[in-house]
Amino acid sequence: MGDIRTAKFQIGQVVRHRVFPFRGVIYDVDPEFANTEEWYQSIPAQVRPAKDQPFYHLLAENSDSEYIAYVSEQNLLPDESGEPVRHAQVGDYFEQTPDGRYERKHAARH
Repeated sequence: MGDIRTAKFQIGQVVRHRVFPFRGVIYDVDPEFANTEEWYQSIPAQVRPAKDQPFYHLLAENSDSEYIAYVSEQNLLPDESGEPVRHAQVGDYFEQTPDGRYERKHAARH
């Protein structure tokens, strides 16, 4: 196992996928890959990310739906749109501040 890197993004930050047209708010971070091997192998080999990087759990959305996404750090960029995330579960985890940021609700903290 290699060195575990420090996460570039933080819980409550809105990010977008580098390749695919979706965005979301981060609600949890794994310091390195922590999903199933079956999930990992389902990613085409030519775009499969390394496991030794942070992976982020997102309350994600695209133009058609809302869902949970699990995304490697290398595939995320900060979302600069300033648009609120419409995912139905955002209110379960976060309060939106007047300046548009998402702060964790006290009860949702580990």
